[in-house]
Amino acid sequence: MSKEFQTKDAYPSKPPVPKKPVSSQVVLGLLVILAGVLFLLDNLHILDLHRAVSFWPVVFIIVGTVKLLDTQTRGGQILGGVFIAVGALMILDRLDIIDFNVHTLWPLFFIGFGLYTLYKARTGQRLIQIDGVKDEKDLGGSGVMNVNAILGGIERRVFTPDFRGGEVSAVMGGCDLDLRNSSIQGEAVVTVFAFWGGVTLKVPPDWTVVLNGTPIMGGFEEKTAIPPDDSKRLIVRGYAIMGGVEVRN
Repeated sequence: MSKEFQTKDAYPSKPPVPKKPVSSQVVLGLLVILAGVLFLLDNLHILDLHRAVSFWPVVFIIVGTVKLLDTQTRGGQILGGVFIAVGALMILDRLDIIDFNVHTLWPLFFIGFGLYTLYKARTGQRLIQIDGVKDEKDLGGSGVMNVNAILGGIERRVFTPDFRGGEVSAVMGGCDLDLRNSSIQGEAVVTVFAFWGGVTLKVPPDWTVVLNGTPIMGGFEEKTAIPPDDSKRLIVRGYAIMGGVEVRN
């Protein structure tokens, strides 16, 4: 009796497992572990970190890195880059490599904001882009919002039958978005970034809210009623760094 053997190529090959990109939470966790190790070595008199305290602007670099890894919009990338640039300049100043005086060069922030405004005007985009916002024309029907509040406040109502999420950033400012007249077709994800600021989302009572955010000296708070079913889910993720994020009806 003859036996037939199948070769290795006869079996269907398994599809390659896609590599997961390094998330901002992984980077933040590694940075916190590194800071803890350094402070522990200082307490054990193995390392002297008293001079390192003057390098506190590294916080801006950490915040900027977290923002860059957690954004998918051009505005978020610019905001993260600004944080990193400011932190790097302040550290170089403390190393006596360059002379960076915030009190002298603060008008550069106005120049940068003006250039950003001109870029938005040239590309035909608005500083605040929300599909279906009251008193604004439709911006393509994507159902995706992109809101940035820097040193100021934004209060808007959103009207769209197919809300698909987006990004909301509040830096030393506040965002108050009313989504109670909108609807979700299944699930939507909103990425928030609150640094010394606050974000408030008002949602319909039939939405299921899932908070996956990371508070750092800040907080995420949900004040919504129990929905009748789980057909409409809003996932809120991101960071609240010395700020707050609130979701309510």
